[in-house]
Amino acid sequence: MNDHDRRDAFLDALWLERGVSEHTLSAYRRDLTAWIVYLEAQDERLLAPGETTLADFVESCRERYHTRSIARQLSCLRRFYRWALAEGLMSHDPLAEVHSPRVRPGLPSTLEEHDVDRLLMAPDVETALGLRDRAMLEVLYACGLRVSELVGLTVSAVNLRQGVVLIRGKGDKERLVPLGEEAMAWVERYLRQGRNELMNDIRQPPLFPGRRDGFMTRQTFWHRLKHYAQLAAIDKPLSPHTLRHAFATHLLNHGANLRVVQLLLGHSDLSTTQIYTHVAQARLEALHAQHHPRG
Repeated sequence: MNDHDRRDAFLDALWLERGVSEHTLSAYRRDLTAWIVYLEAQDERLLAPGETTLADFVESCRERYHTRSIARQLSCLRRFYRWALAEGLMSHDPLAEVHSPRVRPGLPSTLEEHDVDRLLMAPDVETALGLRDRAMLEVLYACGLRVSELVGLTVSAVNLRQGVVLIRGKGDKERLVPLGEEAMAWVERYLRQGRNELMNDIRQPPLFPGRRDGFMTRQTFWHRLKHYAQLAAIDKPLSPHTLRHAFATHLLNHGANLRVVQLLLGHSDLSTTQIYTHVAQARLEALHAQHHPRG
């Protein structure tokens, strides 16, 4: 079995045993392939790297990548070598003495409430496509979903009678999230007036279909989001998760409990959610400086 086969065996095991997402698998495949290519250039193998090879690899990465990317690569390699040890393919962990670089979490980019309003109103709801996109944006902001969760929604996941949507998140964990009246009204209108027009076979499961009645890709939604941000004249930094960040920040600004926000976002660790308290605090400080006479 060559190194690429071992990489694939590890990724298969991750998928089968841990249920990791396609997005994570793709990232791990890229990171392991980069490591294999580097090893091949040194005439070394995946299960027998030289004593200083890993340190040299990390040093070469520092010249090209951000600290966060290097930390992710090391996390991937650490996971691979733990798997190799458990499978009896190695007798020691080459990363045992290697420490991941400390990553300081940056504040996520978000939007003010009036910016969100302009963004949500950007699609042309007189068209089936615009109606679909308006419903998508409303659900994304109302529920704080990850983009992968949004584009993966099925018709059966939405319960309009109870006003909730069943989300399948990271690691196939499920959570129920309230839709809210506004998002519910737009989804209802879209299902009544738009979805059938966009599909050849309305029995197919995607709630928000892309090409050929299939699920929309994350990249397609990201292009749609950027398009509507331009129409709404929003010139602030955007990311595919901007509305998710806005959801969390606006909830906290209006007094929501941090634990509730954690549950709605599907975070397994409360510390991940706490970053949004810093965003809310930064906004309060900016408002104080702007409006207080002694600011």
